[in-house]
Amino acid sequence: MKYDEKVKNRMKRIEGQVRGLLKMMEDEKNCKDVVTQMSAARSALDRTAALIVSQNLEQCIREEQENGQNADELIKEAVNLLVKSR
Repeated sequence: MKYDEKVKNRMKRIEGQVRGLLKMMEDEKNCKDVVTQMSAARSALDRTAALIVSQNLEQCIREEQENGQNADELIKEAVNLLVKSR
């Protein structure tokens, strides 16, 4: 599956956030600030996962229908993926 450049750029920003978190820990920054940044990184990952599912759901359904899979099953699977990411 191809991933949009915008999604790849989001992941690069998240990577930068995680590197920043490690630097904060190495610099022994305040716990509150570290946890706040961790929460922001997790939220960014959640939003990116939701974006990937929403952008690719139609494409996945079409491909899997060609392989004989039921669209309802695929939609349930996509919803379950989103729920698991929370």
